[in-house]
Amino acid sequence: MIVVHHLNNSRSQRVLWLLEELGLEYEIVRYQRDPKTMLAPPELLAVHPLGKSPVISDGEIVVAESGAIVEYLIDTYGNGRLVPPAGTAERRQWTYFLHYAEGSAMAPLLMKLIFDRVENGPAPFFVKPIARGIAQKVKGSYILPQIARHLDYLEAELNKTPWFAGAEFSAADIQMSFPLEAAFARGGLDENRPNLSAFLKRIHSRPAFQRALERGGPYELLK
Repeated sequence: MIVVHHLNNSRSQRVLWLLEELGLEYEIVRYQRDPKTMLAPPELLAVHPLGKSPVISDGEIVVAESGAIVEYLIDTYGNGRLVPPAGTAERRQWTYFLHYAEGSAMAPLLMKLIFDRVENGPAPFFVKPIARGIAQKVKGSYILPQIARHLDYLEAELNKTPWFAGAEFSAADIQMSFPLEAAFARGGLDENRPNLSAFLKRIHSRPAFQRALERGGPYELLK
C-alpha cells in the first residue's frame, strides 16, 4: 500500500492529486506545520533524513522530492497514463516542466516569502527600518522582476498549447500546479495573465483534484 506522508499546505497535495488521477489506493499519515515557524514537525525525520514533505513509502521503498515521486508513480503504476510517449517533443516538454517547477519556478517565489517575512516580521524598533529597507530593495530589484519574467514565460507557453506538455493533461501539469498556486497566493499572478488564470480554473474543476482536496484537508494556498 502506498503511504503519503502528508504535510498540511504543502507540495504533498500534488501527490494526493496524482494518486487520485491514477485511481490508486493509498493511505495518508498527516503532519501539521509548527504554527510559529511554519516548518514541518520533527516526526518526519523518522521517515526521511531531511524531515520534509512530500515523501511516500511503498512497501520498503521510500521516495522523496516531488519530481522523483511523480516519476516513480508514473513509471510503476501509470501504464502509460499522464505521460506523453517516449521520444516525442511532448515528452521532452513533460520532462522539462517536471523539473522546471521546482528547479526554476519555485526559487524566486520562496525568496519572496522569506523577504516578506523579513519586511513584516517582528524586530527591535531600531533594526526594523533597516531590515524593511533591505527587503524592499531586494524584492524590487531582483525577486519581483524574476517572478514576472517566469510568469510571462509560462503565460506564453500556454498560448501555444492548453497544457504544459501539449494538447493533453499530464503529470507535468500536476507538478506545475504548486508554483502557480504559490504565485497566485503571493506572487502577483492574477487575471492579467489569462492563460495561467484559465489553467488554474481548469485544474481546480477536475474531479480528481477535488477528491484530493477532500482527502488532504484544508489547503491554504487556494485562498
